Amino acid sequence: MMLKYKDQRIGVFVDVANMYHSAKNLYGCRVNFAQILKEAVASRKLIRTIAYVIKSKNVDEESFFEVLAKQGFEVKAKDLQIFYGGIKKADWDVGLAMDAIKLADRLDVIVLVTGDGDFVPLVSYLKENKGCLVEIMAFAKTTSAKLIETADDFTDLSQKKFLIKTKN
Repeated sequence: MMLKYKDQRIGVFVDVANMYHSAKNLYGCRVNFAQILKEAVASRKLIRTIAYVIKSKNVDEESFFEVLAKQGFEVKAKDLQIFYGGIKKADWDVGLAMDAIKLADRLDVIVLVTGDGDFVPLVSYLKENKGCLVEIMAFAKTTSAKLIETADDFTDLSQKKFLIKTKN
């Protein structure tokens, strides 16, 4: 576990779809994003927190996006793309990476809330070229081993405090 200092400027970038599907598939639960943010910040100076979401025309999603905003997240939304043959694509990887790079000069610590191994080059770049510490928060069972290895710190979200039981 890495030491966390009060004067560290922190940015939190959340891959909401990645976390939502991991919690649902692994534990039949929802994610406690408020608890994740609290744990990520850990008394440090929060500069920005961005939650990347996908709009899929689900009736409950607007209220979910509003809850995220009330919890302190800046919500960035993108429409789900449906291609010929029914193939669906919903991906914020490039947008999240660009935001992290753009904000890196104003941050000491970047927390990526994702288990996606596609972010390994981003983590390396932020550490080597921007001098940022990079922490990963995700579910260990669905997180890229290389991502964990590349990061400065890893928090496994499989603890109960990060999960909300869904009503059956």
